[in-house]
Amino acid sequence: MELVTPFATSMGVETHEEHIIVKIDSGGIMGWGECVVEHSPLYSSETVKTAWHILEDFLMPGIINKNLQTVQNAVDSWKWIRGHRMAKAGLESAIWDVFAKMQNKSLSKILGGTFDRVEIGVSVGIQSSPDKLIETVERYLQKGYKRIKIKIAPGKDLEFISPLRKEFPDIQLQVDANSAYTLKDIDIFKAMDDYNLVMIEQPLGYDDIYEHSKLQEEIKTPICLDESIHSLNDAKAAVELGSCKIINIKPGRVGGFTESKLIHDYCAEQKIPVWHGGMLESGIGRAGNLALASLPNFTLPGDISASKRYYKEDIVEPEFVINNDGTMDVPTEPGIGVNVTKEKLDKVTLTKKEFT
Repeated sequence: MELVTPFATSMGVETHEEHIIVKIDSGGIMGWGECVVEHSPLYSSETVKTAWHILEDFLMPGIINKNLQTVQNAVDSWKWIRGHRMAKAGLESAIWDVFAKMQNKSLSKILGGTFDRVEIGVSVGIQSSPDKLIETVERYLQKGYKRIKIKIAPGKDLEFISPLRKEFPDIQLQVDANSAYTLKDIDIFKAMDDYNLVMIEQPLGYDDIYEHSKLQEEIKTPICLDESIHSLNDAKAAVELGSCKIINIKPGRVGGFTESKLIHDYCAEQKIPVWHGGMLESGIGRAGNLALASLPNFTLPGDISASKRYYKEDIVEPEFVINNDGTMDVPTEPGIGVNVTKEKLDKVTLTKKEFT
């Protein structure tokens, strides 16, 4: 699916998203899931090709003709497969959709959601100049987004943050480094303490927890971990070490809704707020994100933007829109709560495989 505009981060520039859609037919009940891998190993070690391999050769054969009583039955059946969390999450989300529809309940309700609306923010890629950034942020504020997140990279950080904060002194503002810095850059992060940021997301190594604890000791602004958190155990390590004060939960990154709920519940016990990140999902994944973000400890606006933020045409109906108060409605129909439009899905489908 082609993006409305190129999305630039410290990792590179994206113009298209290539994901895997999983569809399950369980006795005539259709479940839909989205595997949020990318074509290259930029964000994660997984790619479309690796996820396709794991789904085709291990995950799908493991559930065909199985009488699963719970989602946990499926999760337990693939515990022997190390890693490949995005591949697992894509299949698991489709299974959750089936079970919700069997119970005639929304995915939000069977996950334990309590919110019927979720506060959302928008993620703004690296812009060509501070003026261009201000112009772009102004446009999103006019559309009702409550929180602005900007991507930063070495050489494109303070000189963008400072004029943006001066122009908009009262907005909820956070920055995302996508692991582009080291502890040698500590003075840059100390300077960020002057700009009243909600958080600094994943400033150091993509797999680091320990060095983030050293950085958090030296700065006032809360650090939020994203790429480093792949499991409940990672979340526990980060909290115990004092590596962060906030955690970003992405079901694809941690292996699905089951692990996401465990991390959510642990963080709630530890008084660590969480928020829902985004992987430029289609409406299928976005619907699941909203359901998960309706759980009570998702207390910060998530990266769950309107469909039109990323795509001219989504593959679901209704498409997702932002309300005037900066929120998005959590679907209430059974399962993910939206209908997948076959014609639109077929138009963007590159290849498919059926398992029976």
